[in-house]
Amino acid sequence: MRLNEWIWNQFHRSLAAIPPWRIYGSFLHTLVCLGANRRQFLGTFFLRNRPELELIRRLSDQKGKGSTLKIIVLGCSNGSEVYSILWTIRSARPDLKIMMNAVDISNEVLELARKGTYSLGPPELVDQQIFERMTENEMREMFDKEDGRLKIKSWLKEGIIWRLGDAGDPEMLNILGPQDIVVANNFLCHMDPPDAERCLRNIARLVKPGGYLFVSGIDLDVRTKCARDLRWRPVLDLMKDIHDGDPVLRADWPFKWWGLEPFNNKRHDWRLRYASVFQVNEKT
Repeated sequence: MRLNEWIWNQFHRSLAAIPPWRIYGSFLHTLVCLGANRRQFLGTFFLRNRPELELIRRLSDQKGKGSTLKIIVLGCSNGSEVYSILWTIRSARPDLKIMMNAVDISNEVLELARKGTYSLGPPELVDQQIFERMTENEMREMFDKEDGRLKIKSWLKEGIIWRLGDAGDPEMLNILGPQDIVVANNFLCHMDPPDAERCLRNIARLVKPGGYLFVSGIDLDVRTKCARDLRWRPVLDLMKDIHDGDPVLRADWPFKWWGLEPFNNKRHDWRLRYASVFQVNEKT
């Protein structure tokens, strides 16, 4: 059998295994992305992806008692992701010293995040209720109530450096230094793919050798290409749970450019394509 014929047969078998609705959905999503006028959104939620937070907690357990953990959250928006991460780690590992850098390109939203005080009514700068995924007990643990507003507790605000900056800036590494964990969620999908790829490659430089990169909310083709080119190791722990962990991203496929396609372990590259967390810059 000729090589070209073998390749075609393999492709045909793979295609035959995919349900028709999935093929149509992928086609529709491609058209949506091609015609999209991408722009950034400021909104996000507290405890947005619980499996992802659980993995961050597990990775923090790799640190010995009293160690320092360096984390950077890029595109930190209103601060809900930063405070969710700190609450998750500090609740489990109060002995760790966490050095948290939080970076966003918008000074307005960065000021809201720095203050850590949020309205119980119509939310500032966003169009969705940012507490909707929290239980009442979690809200009591994370906030104090003052004059009809919720204020982040002081023990969660400790050790955060809020920075105005661009994740695509090549000087970011010189400014911040290498990090144990780099979080770059839910803003790269709002860039055109070539810009998102350049930005992601720059972001990866921030991860120290053997450290971890969290990157969801991005075109999967862009992330897969970078992961393959740069030889990132996908973290398989909680992989599918994290992929499905944000109902907004999953529910909006295929009709929005940020929509996230269903998990498909029939693909030959499924581990690389659907991983949202990677160990990068490993020593060789």
